[in-house]
Amino acid sequence: MLVIREVRKSVSWIMISHLNHLFTTPISENGSTSHSLQKFSSLNIRCFRSSDNAKVEVPELSTQTPISPAVNKISRVARTDGQAVLFEYLHCTRGFNYVDAEHISKNSPCFLQSLLSKVDNDQDVTRALTRYFRYHPINEFEPFLESLGLKQSELTSMLPRDLIFLSDDHLLFDNYHVLCYYGIPRTKIGKIYKEATDIFGYDHGVLDMKLRAYEKLALSRSTVIKLVTCSPTLLVGETNSELIQVLEKLKILGFENDWMGGYLSNRHSYNWGRMLNTLHFLNEVGYSDEKMATLFTMNPAFLFEGSGKQIYVLVGKLLKLGIKMNDIYLLFCQNPNILSLKCTKNLWHALYFLSEIGLETEIIANIVSTHIQLLGSHSLKGPKTLLRDFKGGKFRLCQTIKDDPLNLFRLASKSKFNVEQMTSQDPGKLFQKTTFLLRLGYVENSDEMAKALKQFRGRGDQLQERFDCLVNAGLDCNVVINMIKQAPTALNQSKDVLEKKIVSLKTYLGYPVESIVSFPSYLCYDVDRIHLRFSMYAWLKQKGAAKPTLSVSTLLACSDARFVKYFVDIHPEGPAKWESLKSSLQSS
Repeated sequence: MLVIREVRKSVSWIMISHLNHLFTTPISENGSTSHSLQKFSSLNIRCFRSSDNAKVEVPELSTQTPISPAVNKISRVARTDGQAVLFEYLHCTRGFNYVDAEHISKNSPCFLQSLLSKVDNDQDVTRALTRYFRYHPINEFEPFLESLGLKQSELTSMLPRDLIFLSDDHLLFDNYHVLCYYGIPRTKIGKIYKEATDIFGYDHGVLDMKLRAYEKLALSRSTVIKLVTCSPTLLVGETNSELIQVLEKLKILGFENDWMGGYLSNRHSYNWGRMLNTLHFLNEVGYSDEKMATLFTMNPAFLFEGSGKQIYVLVGKLLKLGIKMNDIYLLFCQNPNILSLKCTKNLWHALYFLSEIGLETEIIANIVSTHIQLLGSHSLKGPKTLLRDFKGGKFRLCQTIKDDPLNLFRLASKSKFNVEQMTSQDPGKLFQKTTFLLRLGYVENSDEMAKALKQFRGRGDQLQERFDCLVNAGLDCNVVINMIKQAPTALNQSKDVLEKKIVSLKTYLGYPVESIVSFPSYLCYDVDRIHLRFSMYAWLKQKGAAKPTLSVSTLLACSDARFVKYFVDIHPEGPAKWESLKSSLQSS
């Protein structure tokens, strides 16, 4: 027994000495210790690793090399378990309500990644994190602010220096709940916190009062939500006077206050002072209220993209080129997409290109006036790149462009330039047709719009005239829209032809115009086919050989052979009458 006790003491002393050696052995660059660690690789005790790889609890003695959080891939199971433990900690231990705890735990991936990186492996994440939370209270502001939509790089400067518990800043959490209960998405509150931090220190009831103040401007709650998420500073100080003036000006132009809500984007911020200056600027350079209303109706981007900065700068640039204000107005009306971000970028680059190669201002103004659509839709190479491949210097390049401005696009366009395709449509006609289709409910720049532009033939005013012809015939406007969407080619005929077909419907059959609502293709059939078949059917009804109220589709949609079988040969005198009708039609 004495021998056994001595052996046990010896083994215990050896184990302790090895453990002491392990704790005092420096960690190499790859994170591993000396060969002594290998002697105890069979021990697998759960632990956490601190940020500098020092051991802070009873360490897990394994040979696994630590992996940095940046490259450590967390499994989905480990992430789910981690979210559950974080939720449990926030809800049960820290007393957060269920919704807050769930949102924070599920929308703070970087914080969770940092927590899980402290675990040596993911075999028992739940138990490991639970124990970690027991001895290491977390800075609750980190997952909270991240869950509001803030980026990890933005958090450091926003974390309070002397607080780690959200309960210690009750005003912050109270105002956060005011925004949530008002309907602002939690993930959008981060932008508000970043740009208007002061509002989270408001006393009870102040923030709610400011939100209600904007509703008193005849704005709906959904519009107010968009406004404050786009421009959080609206909640700082008094109700924004510049916004009020913008709303008043838009009302004068004929727009309701909620109109702007349909064009605000959470991805952008808005400068109401600049927007107001843009409206005044347009008045000063000669735009009447009627013209401005037309511009903003056709393309709200004029006002809302860049808060009007693009139109402000572009109009100034075009005026500097010597283009008159009335001509600028026509350019904008005929090319409503010219102020989109892509078109504006292309246009600026084109102006720089032409100026850089030394082209005269008058020539540049002429090219802009006649080819602004092409300038906006084509990205050009840089002057140096083009001159490197062009056989000749700047003078010869300028002369080539003067001879034919389309040479600019042939030589400098980054994409393939098809002259015939680009010049086949007059920009003004294209604009009119697009405007007409927008009124019918087609979405701008959609595949449906592109298809409709090919299907509908004629100018916008001609299409509108044909549309009005059907409405004046007694059909509801919305009914006509549905009809021509089903049969687009119905509007490819002249107003006179459409009127003849409507008259034939009433004269030969005695049917009301509503009878073609379910069969709009009627308007696409040839006039002679309609006259011939309707005449034959009317004769059969007089003879009592046909049902009195057959549908229009039954009479027109069938083939010639089928029509002869069922509507000609059905009566003994039918074939003779059929030939007589055809002869009279050919002679007329």
